[in-house]
Amino acid sequence: MPSPWQRLVAWGHRNLPTRESMEANRLLRPVAHRVLEPGLWRFTRRSVPRGVALGVVAGFLFPVAQIAIAALFALPFRANVPVAALTTFITNPLTTPFLWYVAYRIGAWLLHSEAATIVQPATEAATGWLHRVTGAFQWLWAQGPSFAVGLIVLTSLCAVAGYGASALGWRLWIARKWRFRHEKTGR
Repeated sequence: MPSPWQRLVAWGHRNLPTRESMEANRLLRPVAHRVLEPGLWRFTRRSVPRGVALGVVAGFLFPVAQIAIAALFALPFRANVPVAALTTFITNPLTTPFLWYVAYRIGAWLLHSEAATIVQPATEAATGWLHRVTGAFQWLWAQGPSFAVGLIVLTSLCAVAGYGASALGWRLWIARKWRFRHEKTGR
């Protein structure tokens, strides 16, 4: 029975687009020479951590079209495109509310702007849903700077942590391969 890692790799081989299918895509044809540069698709010790960091940035800062944005970011930074695209899945419907809450709390702490809850008088609350909706938008507008600062700080911290963790993981993986190779040959 294949391991979970082997199943994941097999799923990727089945579902990820091939170089040939991307070259044949009419939308990519004008920029295919730049997008399909082999260095952007190789797994190297420099391109993989860059891809992780850029994927985190695209995943945290952009709520839509994250994979496309990560792939575009990867081009000028010479990062690994598949890694950048896959790393955007760090944000999903389950993790995004938590990350946004953490970002808000970081921003409120940094800006010293702990928001008070909006309290409406009973007469205003009784007038209907319109006042509740406008009150919610007013609260969100007031918390915008805290959320924006927190999101930038959280994104930066997570991108640096992702870069460092993937670079360290790469070194450990290569060291393990060398150790196994030396044990196998007896040198």
